[in-house]
Amino acid sequence: MAGAMSQNRKAVFSFGRHSIGMIASVLFLAPIVWTVLSTFKPAQEARQPPLPPWPTSGFSIENYETLNTFGDGLWASAQNSIYVSVMTVLLSVLVSVLAGYGFSRFRFPFKDFFFLLILSTIMIPFQSILTPIFLVLTRLGLHNTLTGLVCVYVTLQLPFSIFMMRNAFDAVPREIEEAARMDGANNVTMLVRVMLPLVWPGVVTIALFAFLGAWNEFLAALVLMTDQSKFTLPVMMTALQSGRFGAIDWGAVQAGVTVMMVPCLILFLALQRFYIRGLMAGAVK
Repeated sequence: MAGAMSQNRKAVFSFGRHSIGMIASVLFLAPIVWTVLSTFKPAQEARQPPLPPWPTSGFSIENYETLNTFGDGLWASAQNSIYVSVMTVLLSVLVSVLAGYGFSRFRFPFKDFFFLLILSTIMIPFQSILTPIFLVLTRLGLHNTLTGLVCVYVTLQLPFSIFMMRNAFDAVPREIEEAARMDGANNVTMLVRVMLPLVWPGVVTIALFAFLGAWNEFLAALVLMTDQSKFTLPVMMTALQSGRFGAIDWGAVQAGVTVMMVPCLILFLALQRFYIRGLMAGAVK
């Protein structure tokens, strides 16, 4: 009798847990589905009240066509965003892996001080240093260039990325490193062939953070970019919202949001296993 009651209690608890999970999933997915369905409304219908979210007069790709003909076109802005995001990922990963390995495995004067100094920059609001960054890039001839924008994004990503990679390297047992040393591995071989595969989840995590940060960043791109041909997707979306005579083409805006959302969703879903493991790196030693 007691066993049957215990099984019933477990069944009720399991049903309640799964029900809450399904409700939460619906709440999170509903805005995404709503946005995607709205992009297939004709432009005139997209300006009307949002209910129902699906097109009532037939599906149309008019909003995507409008988006593609705005300014220099969707593909031009997408190319700028892809270049900036990919370069930010590559440079952030390269620098943070080397710096994290150095802070974790090497001894040098004032190591802890320099590490705390790097971490302290996270507390500085980006808006407060935007004007000095603008002046520095102008002096270096990098104002209104995608390369200058990449340098800004990499600078913003490095404190968190270095912190993550140092924790990831700290979680690797030193016995593995000592065994590789006995086999004749030098520092470069140690990092590339021994350590890097063990901290790969951490590398994926900082790469994902760097991509999402560069792909969605708006303020620096708005201030530093004045040439329309170099606009990234977030800046293009702002120009699209202003529209002609101040009117907002809601259908085209929703189409732009959908285009920006797709790479982020694909990358996160494909790399979520590494992402979770990377965030936990160094949590237990």
